[in-house]
Amino acid sequence: MSAPFDTASSDFELQPLATLDQLEGTLRRYPALHLRTSDGPVADALHPPVDPETGLGLPGLPGRPLAPEDWWYRPVADWIARQLRRARPTPRDPVRFAWVLTGSVTARGPEGEPLLADVVPVARLSEAVLDEAEERYRNRFPPVGHPAA
Repeated sequence: MSAPFDTASSDFELQPLATLDQLEGTLRRYPALHLRTSDGPVADALHPPVDPETGLGLPGLPGRPLAPEDWWYRPVADWIARQLRRARPTPRDPVRFAWVLTGSVTARGPEGEPLLADVVPVARLSEAVLDEAEERYRNRFPPVGHPAA
């Protein structure tokens, strides 16, 4: 299987996005923006995605859509904050980082996630934007099992 994108042709931004406002602006420029946490675009190009349970090659990179669904009536930044909660690297994988990309949805992965082909890396996300998203999430969403105010 060939890599889902060519890293030589990407315009991956050198400066990571540092605020939710910057990320929301990037989403306006790239409406098909997706979130990914991995070792980065170069590593992903060198090691095509594989379903870890079956060993089957995937036809694209798994990504989480950052554009809100049509039913979402709250601020876009709330949706983004909710998505970014899952983007932090774990102590088991400290090399991984959050970044955003665009591409064509070619299939769905084993968890129902979009699989992207023709990927264009857009930007890395800083720890600051992940911290801001976590704070916004805590302030805007009740804990699970508690009614919304």
